[in-house]
Amino acid sequence: MAKIKAFKGIRPVKDKVKQVASRPYDVLNSEEARVEAAGNPYSFLHIVKPEIDLPEDVDHYSDQVYEKGKNNFEKMVSDGILFKDKQDCLYIYELTMNGRSQDGIVACASVEDYMNDVIKKHELTRPDKEEDRKKHVRTSMTNAEPVFFAYPNVKKIDEVVNDIKKADPEYDFVADDGVKHRLWVIENQEKINTIIDEFGKLPATYVADGHHRTAAAALVGNDLKAENPNHTGEEEYNYFLAVHFPDNQLQIIDYNRVVKDLNGLTKKEFLYRIEQSFDIQKIGNESFKPAKLHQFGMYLEGDWYSLDAREGTYDNNDPIGVLDVTILSEQILKPIFHIHNLRTDNRIDFVGGIRGLGELEKRVDSGEMKIAFALFPVTMQQLIDIADSGQIMPPKTTWFEPKLRSGLVIHSLIV
Repeated sequence: MAKIKAFKGIRPVKDKVKQVASRPYDVLNSEEARVEAAGNPYSFLHIVKPEIDLPEDVDHYSDQVYEKGKNNFEKMVSDGILFKDKQDCLYIYELTMNGRSQDGIVACASVEDYMNDVIKKHELTRPDKEEDRKKHVRTSMTNAEPVFFAYPNVKKIDEVVNDIKKADPEYDFVADDGVKHRLWVIENQEKINTIIDEFGKLPATYVADGHHRTAAAALVGNDLKAENPNHTGEEEYNYFLAVHFPDNQLQIIDYNRVVKDLNGLTKKEFLYRIEQSFDIQKIGNESFKPAKLHQFGMYLEGDWYSLDAREGTYDNNDPIGVLDVTILSEQILKPIFHIHNLRTDNRIDFVGGIRGLGELEKRVDSGEMKIAFALFPVTMQQLIDIADSGQIMPPKTTWFEPKLRSGLVIHSLIV
């Protein structure tokens, strides 16, 4: 059963929260982070991407970088920008984008649950990225950024959340990207206990976004357990920071593909090849967004096409075989383009749907890429089915928006 716990969050003083809150470390590179944090000494990017405060040629994985992040964090605490709640709390974190809201429970998730697969995953992680985040956690002894979890929605939790949200939020601001962020602090022990008890009835929770941060946090906790001869199981390092959203409030955005060439084929030859697997309709220069599963948009030489996968090209009884990313790989990328490894082949790139279909046209029209494919988004149920089956999604399958802001609540591994 899923285990969560309340904790003493470290968070910004109210009048500095908008300045502190930053985008997550992995959605912008170091150069972009330098620009974004310029002139703002309170940006949380100084903590999660501390290389921005060091010379540009610094090795991003050097001990100097991790120590700088720790020092920046400690300075923000000593300067009174960040403070620690006096009692164990849970928090409600509401994000609103384009008029649609989702309410997350900010709580500590259990390292043991991660190790025992009560917290279920759907992506592979890369050891180098895990190691980077582990060093950040280990050096600062904090979970500086929360991970993004989903859980099967529970009516009783919804009722508690809605009741708490009748009060004014502790934080309420609109970020530069137009997303509204509000946070409530739950201090009432009865409400805390109700939420924890309801989570305790759930067979599993799910990593939605942030597999590397999740793995790093859990592995650090496991290491600290192994190093402590007096381990009791109650230590703060047995838990890590997560925001848990009910699955019925989440929306996955499409994750699209662009390919550099047709593998030596002419346009006519290529279209003939894919007619064996798809019903094709030429749309023209008006962009085409897929409206259902197993339907694709394709942009080639200035024209959009709709592709509908024919029966027999997918397996509705296989959680992986039914995915549109699998259909695209098995019917086009592998047999026609000879792209077999999405993680390593430099002929293919991935474009988050948040950038729109115009980005696909731009990449092709510029000559950088030859062809683009627009996909229908994966559903939350598909994600859960795959995680429950113990399988792994193909790379670059899910894109969640809106993104959590970092720096709103931090979890210390030291009480």
